[in-house]
Amino acid sequence: MKKTDALIIGAGPTGLFTAHQLKLIGLDCEVVDNLDKIGGQCIELYPDKPIYDIPAVPECTGEELTNNLINQLKPFDIKFHLNERVDEVKRDDDNWFVKTNSGKTFLTPNVIIAGGVGSFEPRKFPPKECEKFENKSLFYSVKDKKKFEGKTISIFGGGDSALDWAVELSKTSKVNLVHRRDEFRGAQATVDKIKELKNAGKIQLFTKYQLVDVKGSSQLENIDIKHDDGEIKNLKTDYVLGFFGLIMQLGPIADWGLNIDKKTIKVDTEKFETNQKGIYAVGDICTYPGKLKLILSGFHEGALAARACFKLARPNEKYRFEFTTTSSKLLKRLGKKE
Repeated sequence: MKKTDALIIGAGPTGLFTAHQLKLIGLDCEVVDNLDKIGGQCIELYPDKPIYDIPAVPECTGEELTNNLINQLKPFDIKFHLNERVDEVKRDDDNWFVKTNSGKTFLTPNVIIAGGVGSFEPRKFPPKECEKFENKSLFYSVKDKKKFEGKTISIFGGGDSALDWAVELSKTSKVNLVHRRDEFRGAQATVDKIKELKNAGKIQLFTKYQLVDVKGSSQLENIDIKHDDGEIKNLKTDYVLGFFGLIMQLGPIADWGLNIDKKTIKVDTEKFETNQKGIYAVGDICTYPGKLKLILSGFHEGALAARACFKLARPNEKYRFEFTTTSSKLLKRLGKKE
């Protein structure tokens, strides 16, 4: 059994920055994630998608953000346990006993849930034939946009992801954008851009259509889309992308005795502690009045939760807030000289 000052569940951006904050104040921590790589949703769902709302970073991709956060952790020795799902969390005197699906066990006074939206999978196309082409020429996320260069891509969906990728991929590819309604759910500025690209002949737009069939042998060759009035169009296409949102599942978290509200966990705004002492929730999985589901909000939440962990991990020591710009102790932990 591994003993640690804090265990973080989730290796996405919020979990990574929380780990940084814990190590900065002198606490040990380990990180568990059920994905096979560090980065959470940023890596799994949109590694190549531009992100524009990280303070002081005008633009970066999910992969670039993840790599920068990993580089920020280099001064510290943090153990990551990937491909591990936390199945059991139960009280053991003043600590929490934590067990993963592979049998790894931890004993810690602090558990920080930074699991994004819990376990998730994309909503998929209804036609059964789509399964034949999944992860070959039909995808529900973009992990390498270079493979689409010079190809014809049919993008389905009406939210931010579908619109953002239609705009981005139209720079190097022929794009068909298909949506089952006339109205879009994405940001108005992006909707306006889509209309501008349509008028310029850069995007073909099909509204009130849905996918009814995909055709091809080993490689996708064309698709049938059906209008609300029954009309069917056949589109030649090399790739199909579907962006219909995610099916969110809390999984084992639902059984840990936490105050759950609509698949999110209620927390206070002082320590981001749940109704269970020593269990915190930060990032998209937590909720409180005024909550914004932004990465920068997760960073703020993780910083406060990390400092709350100090009291339980070091009950005989007093935490003293210090700035990295002036503290020789913090600079030393970061491997910097004064």
